[in-house]
Amino acid sequence: MTGYTFVEKALARAAGASGARAGDILDVTPDVIFSHDNSAAIRRIFEKIGAPRIAHPERVAITLDHAVPAPTTQHAQNHAEIRQWVREQGIRHFFEVGRGICHQVISEEALVLPGETILGADSHSTHFGWLGAFGMGVGRTEMAALWATGMLWIRVPDAMRVTLTGRLPFGVTAKDIALRIIGDRGADGGQYRSVEFLGDALASLSLDERAVLPNMMAEFGAMSAYLPPDQAVFDYLETNRTRDYTPLYPDADAHYADDSALDVSLLEPQIALPHSPDNVVTLSRAVGQPVQQAFIGTCTNGRLEDLCAAAAVLRGHKVHCRLIVIPASAQVLLEATRRGYIETLLEAGATITTPGCGPCMGNHMGVPAPNEATISSGNRNFRGRMGTPDAPVYLASPYVVAASAIRGAIADPREFLS
Repeated sequence: MTGYTFVEKALARAAGASGARAGDILDVTPDVIFSHDNSAAIRRIFEKIGAPRIAHPERVAITLDHAVPAPTTQHAQNHAEIRQWVREQGIRHFFEVGRGICHQVISEEALVLPGETILGADSHSTHFGWLGAFGMGVGRTEMAALWATGMLWIRVPDAMRVTLTGRLPFGVTAKDIALRIIGDRGADGGQYRSVEFLGDALASLSLDERAVLPNMMAEFGAMSAYLPPDQAVFDYLETNRTRDYTPLYPDADAHYADDSALDVSLLEPQIALPHSPDNVVTLSRAVGQPVQQAFIGTCTNGRLEDLCAAAAVLRGHKVHCRLIVIPASAQVLLEATRRGYIETLLEAGATITTPGCGPCMGNHMGVPAPNEATISSGNRNFRGRMGTPDAPVYLASPYVVAASAIRGAIADPREFLS
């Protein structure tokens, strides 16, 4: 019998089982469940179920992040209902407007730890694989059921192993790794699978960059994604963690349904063309394409190092199209201010807005006009994703977005970096 993959070990742990194999159906009790502005809609489903109270409010986290500050009366009403719900249910882990994007905030607060399971009412819950945790997105009905019972049945997925070797070249980032994988294998290449990253390239990635890989695997169709936690992760968690944890690692003889490798030292900057995150080409094939807006932010690329990268490109330059920068959290904004990144961005002509999701899902703070092209550091570029169906969206790293803002057209950042 072969060894176990990470996902087999993680879900067996969450189900209190001695072991599990791909295809098994388990009743899983997650360590953390979370939602965001959609909590008002989830509450209405919960009330139809008839449960009197949330089963484990201490395991619930709610973040206001998708439409903040509220752009419409309806959004404001949803927020008001959520605040009331939080008070009624005794939910301690509630994060107000401006604290930041759920995935970033939960990571900063160390609410989920290596080896644990977190289920979120957001598709990018794969994000938490950067901590060595099992993260999966669920729908509103599933979240209501989790509120009511604290449990959810899950079929253990097949796992695919992606081995990353080498070291990223100058001006190339983890975003380029993710785009290349999605471009090579398609937007459904990881459908209902656990993507488990291994290889010596991971150790050379900063913690900010590591989070990009599992986050973007949502665009690969993955159920979850995983990076093996190391001492850098353990040190990061030490300040805020409130409980002990046991990291989980796949066995050397684990069986994978798919096995691939990528030498990251051979990568160039990548870009996803409209209107799909798997429509990926090397940056050189898109250079010169005019853009009217550039956007740096989101749960994928709104962290401190992303703002640092943008500042490095923009220093001493002025933008020639709108540049909107939205830090992923208040902590990111504060530290970026202390380090002078915000000053550099403002001097270049950028607009800095409230930590949160911003225009990523087309709510506000950067919705493009018809036929205006946006280059974004976000994760999705489906038609209408940013609120305007006939406004094309390109996806790239913060380096590329910043360089393109200077040119007013897609540009290679390496010409601005010394």
